[in-house]
Amino acid sequence: MRILLTGRNGQVGWELERALASLGEVIALDRARLDLADPAAIQRVVRDARPEVIVNAAAYTAVDRAESEPALASAVNAVAPGVFAEEALRCGALLVHYSTDYVFDGEKKTPYVEDDPAHPLNVYGRTKLEGERAIEESGCRYLILRTSWVYGPRGHNFLRTVLRLARERSELRMVDDQIGAPTSAAAIALATAEMLGRKGPEGLFHMTASGETTWCRFAAAIVESNHLQVRVVGIASQDYPVAARRPSYSLLDNGKLKSGYGLTLGSWQHQLDEVVAQVHQ
Repeated sequence: MRILLTGRNGQVGWELERALASLGEVIALDRARLDLADPAAIQRVVRDARPEVIVNAAAYTAVDRAESEPALASAVNAVAPGVFAEEALRCGALLVHYSTDYVFDGEKKTPYVEDDPAHPLNVYGRTKLEGERAIEESGCRYLILRTSWVYGPRGHNFLRTVLRLARERSELRMVDDQIGAPTSAAAIALATAEMLGRKGPEGLFHMTASGETTWCRFAAAIVESNHLQVRVVGIASQDYPVAARRPSYSLLDNGKLKSGYGLTLGSWQHQLDEVVAQVHQ
């Protein structure tokens, strides 16, 4: 299998380059080799690589900054996936693309299934939804994998922020009224490789850890698992002003992934233990 991978230096991309290696040749590109805001560059890279699978792990993920950079967020999250889809259709490749729980508004109080109506609250969620739709409308073969609260031992993410702040402060004030499922980049990458190896049904799937928590409880678990002496205090979203609105509830139902591929990603607590072990290696 010849696989073209974007975002190799990102959290998920770094893990994917290693997880996909057992499936065949991986051509892994970073931002320096492929600017997703340049449609012509995407076309050129895909046509030169002639892949059987395109795995797009690159994205504009700065949720708050996207509010002031909507054009750039749209170019990377909405336009680029459509270009990848057109090129996948042209060469007969399967396109694997990652999306987000932030396509939902959080008004539902039970886990979202794949065909629930999407109503994003922010620019990031809106551009990711537009990217999904561009792929779906292209006619190409695809796997769109929606995940949530992604973190890992490298890159910019909540776990690394908590570890840094916990060493600088005696108290951490964390939002305690947003519910979701933290999902490790490694778990996402391994599940993606399993899906490609099993050649199951295509389409849109939710792919997150099991269980649920809040940012505050997630932070407390990070502090405890790293044996740090810092107090974690829960606050309301309204007391932590940010540029982009977040859904108050964004759990995703993973039943379709289990029925279609026999895959589950395990609990968020188990994933956290594995990531913390990596951090301390």
